[in-house]
Amino acid sequence: MDIQEEIKKEQQENSFYSKADLEEIEVEENIKKEIFQKNKKIFQKTVFVLMIILLCWGNYFFGYKNGEKHSKESKNISLIGSLVENKNPNFPLEKVDFSLYWKVWDLVKEKHINKAEIDAQKLVYGSIKGMLKATEDPYSNFFDPKESASFSQEIEGSFEGIGAELTMKNDILTVIAPLEGSPAQKSGLRAGDKILKVGDKIIADVSIEEAVSLIRGPKNTEVKLIILSEGENETKEISIIRMTITLDSVVLEFKDNQVAYLKINQFSQDTDKEFSRAVEKIIAQKSSGIILDMRNNPGGLLDKAIDIASYLIPENKVVVIEEDSTGKRNNLNTLGGDKLSYLPIVVLIDKGSASASEILAGALKDDRGITLIGEKSFGKGSVQQLMDLPGGSSVKITIAKWLTPNGEYIMEKGIEPDIAIEMTREDYENKRDPQLEKALEVLSEKINVK
Repeated sequence: MDIQEEIKKEQQENSFYSKADLEEIEVEENIKKEIFQKNKKIFQKTVFVLMIILLCWGNYFFGYKNGEKHSKESKNISLIGSLVENKNPNFPLEKVDFSLYWKVWDLVKEKHINKAEIDAQKLVYGSIKGMLKATEDPYSNFFDPKESASFSQEIEGSFEGIGAELTMKNDILTVIAPLEGSPAQKSGLRAGDKILKVGDKIIADVSIEEAVSLIRGPKNTEVKLIILSEGENETKEISIIRMTITLDSVVLEFKDNQVAYLKINQFSQDTDKEFSRAVEKIIAQKSSGIILDMRNNPGGLLDKAIDIASYLIPENKVVVIEEDSTGKRNNLNTLGGDKLSYLPIVVLIDKGSASASEILAGALKDDRGITLIGEKSFGKGSVQQLMDLPGGSSVKITIAKWLTPNGEYIMEKGIEPDIAIEMTREDYENKRDPQLEKALEVLSEKINVK
């Protein structure tokens, strides 16, 4: 049986359906008469579990975590006929019957062969992950306290692992981009590669958080992956030694003719500060033009992309248009301080360019007519908000879709380059970069015309 058949079999064996995605709910409980004073405390814990499931308001986009100890496991929770009436006008007006949920909860706690070892808190976390999976949105995720702490490390630009941004695409774990200089990149992992197996574990019907936790691990340890690359029919195994990943967001070099080669690896907490220092060096060097390289940039913080756009695009120009669930649109504009908007620029993108890097590339193309060179970008056209939850956990929910300044929605379509040039595996192996060579050629023409 080949790996695809194994995955299909596992999906069939483990398929399940969950139904929930509520924001403001009101609980009306009718409890059996025989549940008296002895079960009052148990009932209170049940209500607490319900409150965890609620999705609360939080700080915009990305936030940080607060800690709280786990609640103790209850021995037997029984809630009969619990109805949740939906008060949110954005959802259909209906009553959702939660009694089925609690019936299964009771059956697990009463009848499962490993009931003595089952952790009630893990059941709650699993329920919430199932709720978000039912939205069929791979970018809405729940993080338990451990996962939440790891996610914060990623945002700050330092963590232990292989150094690759991953997503679920059509229920398959897919590489958005290997980070520059990371063990993943050095092992030959490329944007678009599908990860079918981690060690002995087939990646089927698992959440993105579970998949990432399998791949991550302490530095100097090995992880083996079975991957299927785009355009290939045969899977292959690669071994990667995990390392501490500390990534500079911005790398600056100067090429011939005083051309500034500016690579942005990701949009993290310090990207704006690193970019600001690079800007001062470009000005001091009296650069004639800029090659902005956002290949294999998986994105990151939206506000950092707007900060950088403000250096490259004149003041008060639209960087991105956000559209919420009601269709209301909001323009996010440049903030001023456009110190480099007078310089000719060429932008490099590829299929590893996603999210915030697509926002910046789209803004430069629409607002300044900047030439894009390389490959079609990844196609992530949504905005997430990260909210802190009790106990150190957090939830990331898609709250809007985004459009380029010209109103183009790029979800799953990506941004097409003006000049398409593919990087082959032979190019990588022989350290050739035809995309960069073309960018230097095009920029040289723009400088001479100027």
